[in-house]
Amino acid sequence: MSTLFLPSLLAAEGELASAAALTPATGAASYAWLMVAIPAVSAAVLLLLGRRSDAWGHWLATLASWASFAVGVAILVQLLAVPAESRRMVAHLFDWIPAGDFSVNVAFLLDPLSLTFVMLVTFVGSLIHVYAIAYMEHDTDRRRFFAYLNLFIAAMLTLVLGDSYAVLFVGWEGVGLASYLLIGFWNQVPDNAKAAKKAFVMNRVGDMGLLIAMMAMVATFGTVNIAEVAQAASGAPVAALTLIGIFLLVGACGKSAQFPLQAWLGDAMAGPTPVSALIHAATMVTAGVYLVVRSGPLYVAAPVASAAVAVIGAITLIFGAIVGAAKDDLKKVLAASTMSQIGYMMLGAGLGPIGWAFAIFHLFTHGFFKALMFLGAGSVMHGMGDQVNMRRFGALRSAMKVTWLTFMAGWLAILGVPPFSGFWSKDKIIEAAFALDTFAGSPAPWAPWVFGLVAMVGAGMTAFYMSRLYFMTFHGTKRWTTEAEGAPVHPHESGALMTGPMVVLAVCAVAIGGALSWGDTFIHWLEPAIGGTAHPHPVLPVWAIQVATLLLVAVGALAAWKMYAKDEVPTAIPAGNSLVRAARNDMYQDQVNDAIFTVPGSALVKGAASGDRLVVDGAVGAVAAASRGLGRFVTQAQNGYTRAYASYILGGVVLALAIVLGFRL
Repeated sequence: MSTLFLPSLLAAEGELASAAALTPATGAASYAWLMVAIPAVSAAVLLLLGRRSDAWGHWLATLASWASFAVGVAILVQLLAVPAESRRMVAHLFDWIPAGDFSVNVAFLLDPLSLTFVMLVTFVGSLIHVYAIAYMEHDTDRRRFFAYLNLFIAAMLTLVLGDSYAVLFVGWEGVGLASYLLIGFWNQVPDNAKAAKKAFVMNRVGDMGLLIAMMAMVATFGTVNIAEVAQAASGAPVAALTLIGIFLLVGACGKSAQFPLQAWLGDAMAGPTPVSALIHAATMVTAGVYLVVRSGPLYVAAPVASAAVAVIGAITLIFGAIVGAAKDDLKKVLAASTMSQIGYMMLGAGLGPIGWAFAIFHLFTHGFFKALMFLGAGSVMHGMGDQVNMRRFGALRSAMKVTWLTFMAGWLAILGVPPFSGFWSKDKIIEAAFALDTFAGSPAPWAPWVFGLVAMVGAGMTAFYMSRLYFMTFHGTKRWTTEAEGAPVHPHESGALMTGPMVVLAVCAVAIGGALSWGDTFIHWLEPAIGGTAHPHPVLPVWAIQVATLLLVAVGALAAWKMYAKDEVPTAIPAGNSLVRAARNDMYQDQVNDAIFTVPGSALVKGAASGDRLVVDGAVGAVAAASRGLGRFVTQAQNGYTRAYASYILGGVVLALAIVLGFRL
């Protein structure tokens, strides 16, 4: 596998080197710091004022998020107004770590890649803020919830704007903290607190990978500046670059819930639904894809690491699809879907320069239709008494028409049905996976067939489990009762503050993919940041790949319609075969983690504790016992009797004389 991707990657190296040079930020770009400062200050104000801001805190937080979006739009307009080669700017804020030859500045990198994420984070995030005003209306801690949302936005913007891995890491840890606070927001329920802790701990594993990668960068390049590392990567030792690439991948797996660090994502649904939408669409789980693509020049010269990214993506996209096909929890199906779709993006990122732009394109379109479906799920829960069991839904299209129609747009988009957005982005990754360009001349001529077929089959599986969700929720027969008592439920449509953002996102799910793919607009937009993207030359004709993919999508959707719309859906969970039971239990990922890490780790800790008691504590105890014994012996000699002391003196004199006489003889 060491040379699996080498030919195409090296061929693209010249294109990477021609990426636009960095220039100091001017005009609106010099105010980039406001995008982070405004939501961060808003969060601080709401947390410090406490209950005094309960009445208006949610409005302040929402306004702050939209203000960040407005600043981002101003910078975007500035970049679009200049030639492509001038679309990479650095806004320096202050010196952070001056340490001799090594230094780190706090500065923001403003280029098409970072601005793409800024638009996604602030626009989708702001719509989620508006939705949450109504969704969290009756929560007594709504003000604190919105403070955490603003903290999330500020941290994610820091992550994607940082011009060094050190600044990126500050945002990286910030989104980890914010996700912990939001997943466990209703921590009065023990399971919610456990879910937040699980996400936090598993992400720390990934964070350690990113830290090790940064340490290796300092050892190899003497810097963690993104542009300087990219420039020096082509001349660095391949072994060092491979090490850095692998540990960057570990970090990406943790944050983006990729195999084998994906176990936290389903449990993260414990948080309020707007949090789920924010994590899955605009912030946390997209960070790993950003990290890999931003580090592209490193992977260009480290083909083993690049291949590992593609393999992890391929495994995860199938893993998530299998889990999603068996779950009955509405939000957990969507969580598995995110895992699978991020797998597509990681596969695209692992294909090298030919797949980077497609990975980001799918990330961008996915952000809109996945946010839409999570908000739609929240609307369903709102109308169904906070239930999430799809076996208690059915035929909701008659009671929640706006939710049904907008969710339909997201469903068709993720299926990749033309002309919806997913068709223009996900299918490009499938075509790139079949590409001869990536694998030509490699010792693995089967590679394009393996990766291409995995991506294509994944599309069919996506069609099945997402259609299953859609039909079980909105079609078929009514099953509107509570799970515990079997009492009737009376679903109703959500208010305008909830349906309004869903309508906007539905329009984006329908149109944004086609609009940005026209004339390869989005791909050309990213060129100053990631270099040029050649059109792939698949082992099969493009039309054949598209037709085969759409046929698989149709088969998956029809199978789901037959099983979950035409046939009766039982309210009780069927037993299922062993694979179904495993998928319902997340493929036993928690049990595997316990067996491989938790149990041996606990045994190691217990062994170390026993060794500490036996060796360290034992040695200290032995010294103490000896000291006490010596003290008791000395105490016996100090008895206070004059005759005893005189006998000691006499004995000493006799002993001294005996020694002297012994030497003389």
